[in-house]
Amino acid sequence: MSDTRHPDDTPRGDDQAPGEEGEPESVAAGLTGYLVGLGLAALLSIASFAAARSGLIYGPAIPVALIALAVAQMGVHLVFFLHITTGPDNTNNTLALAFGILIVVLVLVGSLWIMDHLHHNLMPMTEMMARQR
Repeated sequence: MSDTRHPDDTPRGDDQAPGEEGEPESVAAGLTGYLVGLGLAALLSIASFAAARSGLIYGPAIPVALIALAVAQMGVHLVFFLHITTGPDNTNNTLALAFGILIVVLVLVGSLWIMDHLHHNLMPMTEMMARQR
């Protein structure tokens, strides 16, 4: 049986994503990835507080800046701590993450939808007080 892989398909040590799982050369090499992720997460957290408190960003643009920093921090957590990459061996992890996000979105949107309809369909307080007299 012959191997149908192309010689260039072999992974090289220098050709990996930041959070890609592989055999680290040592404990220090594995720990370095976590420390880089911790540093980036702390930097993004500090940047979020600075964006909210300082006057460097135009007032109405602060929520957009905070959302962008939050998405960047989610990316750091996914890559450096959860080791979610685009490699073929991470397909199950990516699908599980997508399913989890789908469930959270369904619960949040469903809850907001129910609360909106309850608010719309409930009797106003003034009418309730008038009926009790």
